[in-house]
Amino acid sequence: METKDLLKKVRVLEIKTRRLSDHLFSGEYHSSFKGRGMSFAEVRQYQVGDDIRNIEWNVTARKHEPYIKVFEEERELTMMLLIDISESENFGSTLQTKSEIITEMAATLAFSAMQNNDKIGVIFFSDQIEKYIPPGKGKSHVLQIIREMIEIKPKSKGTNISGALEYLSSLVRKKAIVFLLSDFKDDGYEKPLKIAAKRHDLTGVRIWDPIDKDFPNMGLVPVLDPETQEKNWIWSSSKKWLRSHKEIFLKQEARFNQLFTKAGAGRISISTKESYVSKLYQFFKGRAR
Repeated sequence: METKDLLKKVRVLEIKTRRLSDHLFSGEYHSSFKGRGMSFAEVRQYQVGDDIRNIEWNVTARKHEPYIKVFEEERELTMMLLIDISESENFGSTLQTKSEIITEMAATLAFSAMQNNDKIGVIFFSDQIEKYIPPGKGKSHVLQIIREMIEIKPKSKGTNISGALEYLSSLVRKKAIVFLLSDFKDDGYEKPLKIAAKRHDLTGVRIWDPIDKDFPNMGLVPVLDPETQEKNWIWSSSKKWLRSHKEIFLKQEARFNQLFTKAGAGRISISTKESYVSKLYQFFKGRAR
């Protein structure tokens, strides 16, 4: 992609996602993710209803009237985005591909974190770690992340969620806010998921396309597995095949829900024909209660 075209795409995405983070998600994000604890900020005069355990006795004795200690949240946090860039993410039967939804969501989350002065880092993965962007702050850092999301070309086509979670656990020791964005067309990641969810505030974001669930009746059609490159012909008019296709999707969905619930992690499931904005807003609202 030429530099001019890349910068134009970055700008368009920045305008759209930053507007969302500024006007819709910034406050919800702050309420949803708590800081590391409370630190002393100042003292002020006692007011009716204040907790008497916070009285600052030295100042009270000096001023001859009650003063209390005021605490504030230690806000600075680190957000890590684990972004699946395997070949299956490039599929889309609606207006947007899975990859495009993931990119927009990740940009919105990054700007929301930026508004709260949090650090943002990214791990791009396929069936290997494709690229790591260390946590950083500020608009220029977020724009660098967006440029990478738009421009990055994976070396591999497959998916290895275990590898991405293990890399995260080995790299980020302190508790972080972690969003894992993928279509989760993989298995065998239960153990590293438990370890990562125990250490971090982890949320899985599952992006799926309507065809993943309900394949259209089109007769005999060729299909290509994007990750294995295996080609097959299927008879999509077969009720038995259509039923089997849907059952596979429902089993994958149930498995995703089960694993993340069992690990104590958050989860969001979004179709490419749905609004990720409303789903993300509902998620933040639910956490803030």
